[in-house]
Amino acid sequence: MTFKRVLLTGASSGIGRALALALAAPGVSLHLGGRDATRLDEVAGECRARGAVALSRIVSVTDAAEMGAWIAGAGPLDLVIANAGISGGTAGALESDAQIRAIFATNLDGMLNTVLPAMRVMAGQTPDARGLRGRIAVVASIAAFVPSPSAPAYCASKAAVDSWVVGAAPSARSQGIQLTSLCPGFVTSPMTATNAFPMPGIMSPQRAAGLMLRAIAAGRTRAAFPGWMAAGARFTALLPVSWREAVAARMPAKKSL
Repeated sequence: MTFKRVLLTGASSGIGRALALALAAPGVSLHLGGRDATRLDEVAGECRARGAVALSRIVSVTDAAEMGAWIAGAGPLDLVIANAGISGGTAGALESDAQIRAIFATNLDGMLNTVLPAMRVMAGQTPDARGLRGRIAVVASIAAFVPSPSAPAYCASKAAVDSWVVGAAPSARSQGIQLTSLCPGFVTSPMTATNAFPMPGIMSPQRAAGLMLRAIAAGRTRAAFPGWMAAGARFTALLPVSWREAVAARMPAKKSL
């Protein structure tokens, strides 16, 4: 399936860049948002080289008014992907107030600042033959399935993202909007580059982007991959907290922001 009119946040690196390049093709219009002007322009240029129309916008997903204006002004949209996110860990100590608030502001509020305006835009669009007005995908994480002492704010923010999307999907579908929660495991990116602990199943951003776009096209409400890792996370979440804490204590702590 080719999505012709797409808006994507966090497009300047990692999964966002891979998604933009995978979507870029002749006849496709891409609205690319990010905070790093140089990298975002490079991605937009690569997309144009593939035949797409690429419009870049320096924007922070934490700014609700700016996000609303950008999305409302983008015109009709077939697909919106709320990908922007940040990570941070405890570095063996308590997370600071500032770090916790920054992670929730970007990962949770930033998601809502993207999805809610997109839903308003799509609600006014003409449905296709299947009654679908548009698709919205949100990048959560397998970390949503089990709280980690090494990155509690990140895990909690992604758990809230995944839970809201899955819970809201049936109501959105009744309005002709498909919501999808994308829950990848470890992906090679600047976010994981500083991790000093084992990252089983780590995959390239190109591989992750391909799996995400197939899940969106299939109309899935949630896609978690690798499957074995998602199952392992769910099983781990069922174990006694003391057991999980004992294992976590043996692992290197994730670096703070």
